[in-house]
Amino acid sequence: MTAISSALRLTQFAAGGGCACKVPPGELERVLANLPTSREGGDLLVGLDNGDDAAVVRIDGNRALIATADFFTPVVDDPYDWGRIAAANALSDVYAMGGTPVVAVNLLAWPRDRIPFEMAADVLRGGGDICAEAGAHLAGGHSIDDPEPKYGLAVTGLGDPDRLLRNDAGLAGTPLTLTKPLGLGVLNNRHKATGERFDEAVACMTTLNRDASQAALAAGVRCATDVTGFGLLGHLFKLARASGVSAVVHAAAVPYVEGARRSLAQGYVPGGSRRNLDWVRPHVDASVSDDELLLLADAQTSGGLLVAGEIPGHPVVGELVEGDAITIQVR
Repeated sequence: MTAISSALRLTQFAAGGGCACKVPPGELERVLANLPTSREGGDLLVGLDNGDDAAVVRIDGNRALIATADFFTPVVDDPYDWGRIAAANALSDVYAMGGTPVVAVNLLAWPRDRIPFEMAADVLRGGGDICAEAGAHLAGGHSIDDPEPKYGLAVTGLGDPDRLLRNDAGLAGTPLTLTKPLGLGVLNNRHKATGERFDEAVACMTTLNRDASQAALAAGVRCATDVTGFGLLGHLFKLARASGVSAVVHAAAVPYVEGARRSLAQGYVPGGSRRNLDWVRPHVDASVSDDELLLLADAQTSGGLLVAGEIPGHPVVGELVEGDAITIQVR
């Protein structure tokens, strides 16, 4: 962290933080439902229909183009770490579709009259380092002067149209695997309030989902999504609804980042996590406490993959089951 950045706390310049600042899922779906957009069909393999992680268009017989964009306000105070986290999060959408990112461009909004523009260089450097780790070119981008700092990427990748990871391909009887621990939203909320640094959370958020995606494809998996701003319950509900199945979550099997439960007990809960739970609660049949449900709905930033299948080295946290009405049982 530079001398300039050490005197400033980036999270204090943002109303929200990370993926917790996303538009609430129910509100977003109501708006999108009224927009004229291209529906899936022909060469458009994945569009708006099921709210999947990225758009996918067939280029030719064995190649598909995967396109996505993701950006958000500061989730940590260190600008370099924020850049790395935002870049890993944006790249994750391509991995969640079973693809390989090829090229990305920066999306930067910066309050030049409030934060020295030199700090933006650290943010961009962090994004560049993550793209280099992913083997993706980072080529330019777009910046604006904005009252609130925001950073992310627009990413283009490639995948095999016959080996995509889709959120509408889940089958009853399939186990559910989670590849990163939960609790990132709670810890990020505590960081914003107190300035405490949580190294495990930063390490988790800057870890690419590349290896998990490749392992899922190698295992023959065809259904997955990543767990970000709508929490595990929100993203699982979208997957189950798109696939026409229900789901069971074994709460005791779900891993958490160290300190997440303690931070929840102390009241560090993002507003986005509460909105997630409110949205999904009508579809949840739970025998666990509301605190447990809040953690399961916690708004993650650069979270892991939720995979309909088993991935070696990662915990099975539930399964997809038959069900006429889409229900998530939490036991």
